[in-house]
Amino acid sequence: MTGPRLWAVVGATGTGKTALSLDLAEALAASGRPAEIVNADAMQLYRGMDIGTAKLPEGERRGIRHHLLDVLDVTDEAAVAWYQNAARGAIAGIHARGADAILVGGSGLYVSSVIYDFRFPPHDDALRARLEAELAADGPGVLFARLRELDARTAERIDPRNGRRIVRALEVLAQGEATHGAALPDQPSLWHPSTRLVGVQVPRDELVARLDARVEGMWRDGLVDEVARLRAAGLERGVTARRAIGYAQALAQLGGQKSEAEAISETQALTRRYARRQVSWFRRYASLRWVEPGTVPALALDGA
Repeated sequence: MTGPRLWAVVGATGTGKTALSLDLAEALAASGRPAEIVNADAMQLYRGMDIGTAKLPEGERRGIRHHLLDVLDVTDEAAVAWYQNAARGAIAGIHARGADAILVGGSGLYVSSVIYDFRFPPHDDALRARLEAELAADGPGVLFARLRELDARTAERIDPRNGRRIVRALEVLAQGEATHGAALPDQPSLWHPSTRLVGVQVPRDELVARLDARVEGMWRDGLVDEVARLRAAGLERGVTARRAIGYAQALAQLGGQKSEAEAISETQALTRRYARRQVSWFRRYASLRWVEPGTVPALALDGA
């Protein structure tokens, strides 16, 4: 038997990654290789953000140990450099116990920061504060135009409305560093030598129907009540959590800026757009094996 491996189960939201990761862990255990799961969904890091992130309840985890769920308050900022250290630490602990680690999620930069040899440039808090003040005063468009002039390649891969990501890219460039921005390095090397990449995919029309139905289900299941509780815990002060798809719209509904129908419709549209970006991101992964939901790839059992 080879040493412990690192698996990455990735793909667009709503494709069935969670269920496949559980099946994979059970298949590995049945073949004599115990496995534990590490979360790679940025919003599932937050305590209390359950309905809108489709977080798997503890009672449905089939006794499989999970890591990096519910580790941040909604007022905390989720930073990818912090996540990289936390996830790699969890994986090292899993491997030390002689088990395979299964990294599961659709947050592309978070996944990439773990499986590839990313090195993050340092922060400049004063510079970032100045850029964030510009963002607040002028909006993301002005800063994005500056980024496009300085680093067109990175600008192509960043959502022009994502002010936080634009600020970080400009901060890195101003320090004279090369920036990956929101992209993979040109020729990424794997962090762990025994890494297996599995992508879960469904046909586009089927995925759209799934996502629209899931959003409607979140509202039925009490997302607005969940957001009301999180607002009391400081959600609106959060840098990252308050902008999560669904949560921002539910906040607007609670504040009277949107009707329920408007909040649901906007969440559905943003979710579909996000899923398209996820698919584009993960298609760049070399050696990624695409599978249908509900299947466990044969390589889980044959030791490939």
